[in-house]
Amino acid sequence: MYSSIITTAPPPSPETCTQGHRSTLIIPTAEGGSICLLCLSNLLSNPKSPTVHVSYALSQLSQALSQPQFLHSLLSFHPHFLISPLVSVLSIFEDEPIAKQTIDLILRLCDASNSNTTGGNGNEDVHREFVSRVSDWISSRSLAWSRRQLYMLHCFGVLLDNQDCNLYTCIKNKDALICNLVTGLQLSSDEIKGEIMFVLYKSSLLQYAYMDDNCADVLLAYCPKLLYISLDILMKSQSDDVRLNSIAFLTVLARRGLFQSAYSNHVTSRDSFEADNFMQITEDGPALEVLFAEAVKGPLLSSDSQVQIATLDLIFLYLSSEDVSGKELQVFIEENIADYIFEILRLSGSKDPIVNSSIPVLDLLSTVEQAFQQRLAIAFSTLLPILRYVAEIPFQPVQCQLLKLISNCVSSCPGVVSTSHVEEISSILAGMFKKHIDGEIGMLPETFTLSCSIFVALMKCSSSCGNSSLAESVKDASSSAISAFLGNNHTDTNQILHSLYLLKEAYAYDHEDNFPCSSNVGLGVCIIDMFKLHILPWFMTVINEMEEEAVALGVIETFHSILLQESSVDTKSFVDSLVLSSWFSALFGCLGLFPTEKMKWRVYLIFSSIVDVLLGSDSGQPIRDAALHLPSDPIDLLFLLGQKSSCNLELFSCQSAVLLILYISSLYNDRIADDKLVLASLEQFILLNSGDFLCGGYASVTIELLVNLYGLYRGFAKMSYQIPYSPEAERLLFQRLAENGWDSLSTKIHLTSLRWLFQQEKLCKSLSDQILNFCRCNSSIGNVAVLYHETSHKVDLHVFAELISCGDNFGARIFVCLLGDFAENACQEYDIISVLKACTEIIEIAAVASDQFCIHGIDGVLQNIYLYSTHTFPELFKATSQFVFSILKCVHSESISNHEAWFGITVKLMEYLIPAVASDGWTEEVLTIIGILSLILHHSTNEVLTEASKTIILSAPLVSTFNIAISEACSKGPALFDHDEGTRTGEVLMFVFSLLFFSLRSVRAILPAIIDFQVFLDESTEVQPLSYLSIRCHDLCKLMHFGSPPVKLITSSCLVELFTAISDYTSRKTVDLKFREGYLLSISAVLEGLIYFSDIRVAVNCSRCLSALMTWKQLKIESMVYEKDNWCRLIVEELVMSLSTPNLISNVFMINHKPAINVAVALLKLSEVPSWLTKVFDDSSLRTIIKNVSPSNVNAELVLLFRELLDSGHLKPAHIADLNRVFQACRRHMYADELEDSSVEEHPEKVDVGLDNVGKVRTFLMGLVSSQSNPECYHWRSQSCKKQLLEEIDLFTKCLMEEDEA
Repeated sequence: MYSSIITTAPPPSPETCTQGHRSTLIIPTAEGGSICLLCLSNLLSNPKSPTVHVSYALSQLSQALSQPQFLHSLLSFHPHFLISPLVSVLSIFEDEPIAKQTIDLILRLCDASNSNTTGGNGNEDVHREFVSRVSDWISSRSLAWSRRQLYMLHCFGVLLDNQDCNLYTCIKNKDALICNLVTGLQLSSDEIKGEIMFVLYKSSLLQYAYMDDNCADVLLAYCPKLLYISLDILMKSQSDDVRLNSIAFLTVLARRGLFQSAYSNHVTSRDSFEADNFMQITEDGPALEVLFAEAVKGPLLSSDSQVQIATLDLIFLYLSSEDVSGKELQVFIEENIADYIFEILRLSGSKDPIVNSSIPVLDLLSTVEQAFQQRLAIAFSTLLPILRYVAEIPFQPVQCQLLKLISNCVSSCPGVVSTSHVEEISSILAGMFKKHIDGEIGMLPETFTLSCSIFVALMKCSSSCGNSSLAESVKDASSSAISAFLGNNHTDTNQILHSLYLLKEAYAYDHEDNFPCSSNVGLGVCIIDMFKLHILPWFMTVINEMEEEAVALGVIETFHSILLQESSVDTKSFVDSLVLSSWFSALFGCLGLFPTEKMKWRVYLIFSSIVDVLLGSDSGQPIRDAALHLPSDPIDLLFLLGQKSSCNLELFSCQSAVLLILYISSLYNDRIADDKLVLASLEQFILLNSGDFLCGGYASVTIELLVNLYGLYRGFAKMSYQIPYSPEAERLLFQRLAENGWDSLSTKIHLTSLRWLFQQEKLCKSLSDQILNFCRCNSSIGNVAVLYHETSHKVDLHVFAELISCGDNFGARIFVCLLGDFAENACQEYDIISVLKACTEIIEIAAVASDQFCIHGIDGVLQNIYLYSTHTFPELFKATSQFVFSILKCVHSESISNHEAWFGITVKLMEYLIPAVASDGWTEEVLTIIGILSLILHHSTNEVLTEASKTIILSAPLVSTFNIAISEACSKGPALFDHDEGTRTGEVLMFVFSLLFFSLRSVRAILPAIIDFQVFLDESTEVQPLSYLSIRCHDLCKLMHFGSPPVKLITSSCLVELFTAISDYTSRKTVDLKFREGYLLSISAVLEGLIYFSDIRVAVNCSRCLSALMTWKQLKIESMVYEKDNWCRLIVEELVMSLSTPNLISNVFMINHKPAINVAVALLKLSEVPSWLTKVFDDSSLRTIIKNVSPSNVNAELVLLFRELLDSGHLKPAHIADLNRVFQACRRHMYADELEDSSVEEHPEKVDVGLDNVGKVRTFLMGLVSSQSNPECYHWRSQSCKKQLLEEIDLFTKCLMEEDEA
C-alpha cells in the first residue's frame, strides 16, 4: 500500500495510482512524486495500519504541505478530504508522536484554509468542520477517558484557541460536550484536567463572545458543581499549567457572574448531573467563598509569576462584584489571603505586574476595616519599598490604592509607624510633590489629596515628636502643594482644601511642643511665610472671581486656625499681614458673593480672633456675642450704629461689635464703607447715645474706641475738606469726655486720629493727664524696644516724636505745660523725672522735637526746675541736666530765643559745678554739666546764648578749676599715656578739653578783644594765670606728646583751633610775637612726630598745625625748613611713592595720606621752596601719580596739591591736559551719584547704646569736636566734601586760566 501512495518517479501524467484510484485524487509534489489522497485516507483511517507507516505518511504529508503548489491544489480541489482521516488518527492510535504530528497537520490545514495567501481564499469551513468532528468525538464519550481522548481534547483546545471566527456554532451537541467534560474533571489525571479546563476556558469564551441573547447559557446549568470542581482542582493541583487553565476558566465564569448564580441555578441541573453526588452543595459542605479562598492559596505561592498574577486578578474580579458582601471579604481575611498577598509583595522585588495585581485586592480587603487592620499593621513595612517604586512612575495605576492603604494604617495604627517609617514615607511623598511641581511626573487629584492626608496622619503619630526630618519634608511638601494650586487655574477643589489642611496641621504640629525651644526647625515660621507671601496674595486676587464657597471657607477656616493657636510673634506678624491687606473689606466682599449663614459666622469669628490677637485675649468677645445678629453688608452695620440702644441689649451688643470692627479695620486703613457715611453714623451714635456715657451704659473701652474712630474720620475730613461734620456731635462728645475719664493713649490708635485729638485745644487738659499717666507707666523709658507705629499702632515715644516733629498740634505745648505746672507747684518730683525722661527720649528719636520744645518755652520751665532741684532733689537735677544736654545737642540755634532763661540756667549750673568739683570731684553730674556748657559755647558761634557763653568763658572759679586740672595732667609726664577714656583721669581730660575747644572757638566769635596770642605762646612758668577759659600752646604740646590717643585727639583739635586763630589774626594785622626759635622748633618736632600717628584725625590735626607754622611769614621761620630737613623730605617722598603705586589709591588711602599732602602743600607755599622738592616731584613721578588718579578716588586735598604744583611751575602741559580730563570725569561722576550722595548724613556719629549717660555725652562731644575740626575724615562722601572738591577743581581751572592769560 505504501508504494501506491507515494511514487518516487511518477509517470509524466499519471491517470491512476497503483490502487487504480482516479487521477483527480492524486496531487503531485515538488520532488516529482505524488500523493493519492484516497490511499492516504485509507491508511490513516485503518486501525490496523502500522504506526510506523502512519507516522511516515504524516511526515510526508507535512513535507508536502510546506510546498505552496501542493497546498494550493489540496485546498482548491479537496479541502475537506483529509478532515475525517486526520480526526480518525486521533481516535484510533494511542501514539503520542503521531498525535502531535496529526494535531500539527490539522492546525496547518486550518491556518492555510483561513488565509488568503495560501489558496484557502479565507475559507473557514475547514476549521469549522475540524471543530465539529472533534467536538462530536468528545461529546460521544466513545473514547472514554483514554489517551486518545486526551489527544482529542488537546486538539480541540488548540482549534478553539483560534478565536478569529465563530466556532461555537460548529459544536452540535453542546450539552453533551459540557456534560462529558464535567465528568472528565472528576478523573485523577492532572493532565486530563488541565486539558479539560483549557477546553472549558476557550469554549466558554467563544460561547459568551458569539452567543446571542436568545441562546441559553449551557454552563449555567452545571454552574454550582462546575465551580466547586474547578475550585477543588485549583486547590489540589500542583501543576502550574492546570492552575493557569483553571484560573482562566474561573475568571470567565466570574466575569459572567456565575459565582453569584451558583446557588440559585443548581436546582435546574440535568438528571445525570443530579444523580452524581460528587461535591454536592449541602448545608454541611464548605461555603463557596471558603473553598475559593482555600483554592487560591496554592497558586498564590506558585513560583510562576504568571500564575500569581492570574490568581490575584481572579480574586479581584470575584471580590469587586457588587454582590460580594462584607461577610465574604471577612472570610478571605480570616483565611489569611491578605497575608499571602503581603508575602507575594515582599518577595516580588517591586515588579510592576505583581504590584499592579496585588494592591487592588488589598484595597478591596481593606474595606473590612477591623479585620484587615491587624494584617495591615503587621505587614506595613512591606508596603514601603512598593511605595518608593510606584512613586517614581507617573500615573502609576495602583498609586492611589497604595497610598490609601498606607493612610489607613498610619491613621488607624499609628503605634506601628516607627521613626524610620515616618522619615521614609515623608521623604518619598515630599519627593513626589517636588517632581510633580517640576513637571517630571504627573499626579492624579486623588493621589495629591491622599498624600496630604498621609502627611497629616504622620504628624499625629507619637513617633513623629521632635522629628526634624519629618518637619523638613513637611516644609518641602507644603511649599510644593501650595505651588501646585497657585500655578494652576483649573486645580481641583479638593486639592486646594487638602493643601490648606496640610498647612493647618503642619502649623499645629510645630506648636504642640513637638520640638524643643532650642531647635531651629522653623516649620511654623515657614508655614506663616507661605500664608503671608503666597496664599494671602492669591486669595486677595481671586476672591472676587471665586465660584465655590468651599474654597473661600477653607482659606478663612485655615487662617482662623492659625489665629487660635497660642499667640506668638509669628501669629501677630500674620495678623498684621491680614489687616494690612484689606482683609475686612475682602471678607465683606466674600459675604456678598456667598451670603450664607455659615460664611457669615465664619467671617465674624475670624474678625473676633483678629481683635483678640491685636488687642489682647477676649477683646473680640463682643463680635462673637453679636455674630448671629450682625448683617452681612457694611452699610447695614452703619445703620445699626445710628440707632438709639437704650434698653435694647441686643442692639447694644451689636453696636459694640460694629465699633470694634470699624476700629480695627480703619486702624489699618481698611475702609469698609465710605468715610462720609462712617462719620455720619458715628455722629448719629453720639447724638442719640451720648446720655448713656454718663450712666455707665457703655464700657470705657467702647468709649475709647468711639473717640479714636471719631478722631480718625474727623482727621480724614480735615484732609479732604469735602466731608461735613456735626458741631453738635463734637460738642456733646467733648462734653462727655470732660465728664468721664478716657485714655486713648493706652489703646492702639491711628496716627491721623491721634494728631486730630492733639489739635483740639479743648482736649489739652485731658491729654495732659493721659501723657502723665503714659510717662508713669513707662518709667523705664530708655530701655524699651523700638516699636513702629505703622504695624503696632501703639502709642509710644516714637509716636510722640513724630507728633511733636510735625508742629501742627499741641503735643510739644502739652509736654512743656505739664512740666511747667509741676515746676511752679514744686511737687511730684518723680512725675517730673518721668516726663523729663520721656522728653529726652523723644529728642533722641527725633532731633527736630528739640526745636518744638524750645519754641514753646521749655527753657523757662527748665530754669524753674533747676531753681527748685539743685540741692533739694539730686535725681531730678540729674534728669534735668540730661534733658538740657539732649536739647542743646539737637536744637537749631535759631530756635533758641529765651536767652535770659538760658543765662539763668548757666548761672545755676556754674553755681553747682565749682563747689561740686571741690567737694566730690569730677562726678557724673559735673561731667554732664561740662557737656552742657560746651554745647552752650558751641551755639554761641551762631550768635545765640552769647551772655551765657561770656559767663562761662570769664568765670574765674571755672578758669582756676580747669588750670588746676591741666597742671595736674601735665605733671604726670609719660605716665599720662595710660590714662585714656577708660580711666577717670582720661575721661575728665576729655571733658575739660572739649570745653576748652569750644571756648577757643567761642571767644573768637563773642570776645575777640580779650585775646592775647602772646600769652598762648608764652613758655615761661612764671607768667600770670590765664584770665579766661583757655590754654597755653606748650601745655597742649606736652599733653599731645605724652597723652593717650583720645587725649592726643582732643588736644590736637584744640591746637588746630588755636593755630587757626593765630593765622587769621596775623593775616589781618602785623603783630610782634616774641618767642625763641627753639621753642617753635620744639613745637614743630612734636607735630612732625605725630604725622604718621595711627589715628588719622590726630595726624591731620598735626599736619594742619605744622602747615600753619610754615606759613607764618611774619614770624620769619622759613629757616625751619632748610635744605637738609630730612624729616619733611621723608614725608613728601613717602607720599609720592604711595601715590605712584598702581591700583593702590582709594578713598580710604587718600584720607590716610591727607597729613602728608598738607605738609607738601605747605612746603610748596613757602617763599623759598626747598630745592629737593623739584627732584621729588619730577616729570616721571607726576606722570605716574596723575595716571593713578581717577574720578572715584580724587579729593579736595589732592586737587589742592596739584594747584600748588601748578603755581610752583612743576606741572607741564601734558600733565595739565591729563588732569583736566580727570577733573571733567570727576564732575560727571559726582553728578551721577548725586541722588545716592544726598542720603549721606552729615551729623556726628551715633552714640553707642551700650554706653552709660556720661559715656554718651563724652562720645557725642568728641564726635562734635572732630566733625568741627576734621569733617572730611568722617564724611568723605558727604555733600560738603563734594562741594569742597568742586570748589578746588574750579580754583585749579581758574588758576590755569590766569596762568594762560599771563
